[in-house]
Amino acid sequence: PVVRRSMPKYPDHQSSSYDVEHCGWSNLPEDDFIQHEDLPYCIGEFVWTGFDYLGEPTPYYSDWPSHSSLFGIIDLAGIPKDRYYLYRSHWNKDVETLHILPHWNWEGREGEVTPVFVYTNYPTAELFINGKSQGKRTKDLSVTVHNSGDSLSTANFKRQKRYRLMWMDTKYEPGTVKVIAYDKDGNAVAEKEMKTAGKPYRIELTADRDKIMADGKDLSFVTVKVVDKDGNLCPTAANEITFKVKGKGYYRAGANGDPTSLESFQAPHMKVFSGMMTAIVSSTEEPGKITLEATSKGLKKATLVIESGK
Repeated sequence: PVVRRSMPKYPDHQSSSYDVEHCGWSNLPEDDFIQHEDLPYCIGEFVWTGFDYLGEPTPYYSDWPSHSSLFGIIDLAGIPKDRYYLYRSHWNKDVETLHILPHWNWEGREGEVTPVFVYTNYPTAELFINGKSQGKRTKDLSVTVHNSGDSLSTANFKRQKRYRLMWMDTKYEPGTVKVIAYDKDGNAVAEKEMKTAGKPYRIELTADRDKIMADGKDLSFVTVKVVDKDGNLCPTAANEITFKVKGKGYYRAGANGDPTSLESFQAPHMKVFSGMMTAIVSSTEEPGKITLEATSKGLKKATLVIESGK
């Protein structure tokens, strides 16, 4: 559902990535954005929280196995959530942001209304589903803190229309979702595509740094993805990945960002969550190559080499 609600619960103990739901003691990002821009006596905001953390599984306080927070901008594995791009589009207008949500693997929802949101620093964008335009949307700057605080406005996402581009009536059909962004003069300046992924085919590894210090402490954070044969992220994949580290390093820990996962952070194996996880590799005090190998039954394995030096 894409309905503004406080403290909703779901059978899978997760939260909606449309980010129109909030804690009983909090609000939505735009409720703060609009005050800072429109009220001269507002000078900053406090976000709880930047990163997810163990504990406070709001709203699943007593719903085992929920055991970590859900309201972070970045998840427990250090992976940005959809909302990360909403904050970046507003906080960092000088850097291009163009993000589409939700993912586009909804088998069984063919023909059903499935809203699409776009977070961007540009004022206007046009959405296409399998080449057919769904129309343009432009951020509504006529919305102010003074004309958007009533219950009807909040229920209809009036404040969101100033900061998000939303297509509320789009219907799901497998294929390609494409967005083209336009600048204030109407020029097409950026575009992005998202495709319905096929079956999980291989593992993909990407290190944040492929050169680390040989001091026994330095870490490389490796993003792990399960992708189809064309390299598209498989957003519903839950394959278990097993890791082996050879050479001058060792497997330190892993996380998948799932607030219901009870898997060990230290064990060298873990299921991906929404097709992704993070693996952390540490150096030893000896310089040399560190090789990370990731395998999973039914998937093509992946290998990554990290250099460790003084």
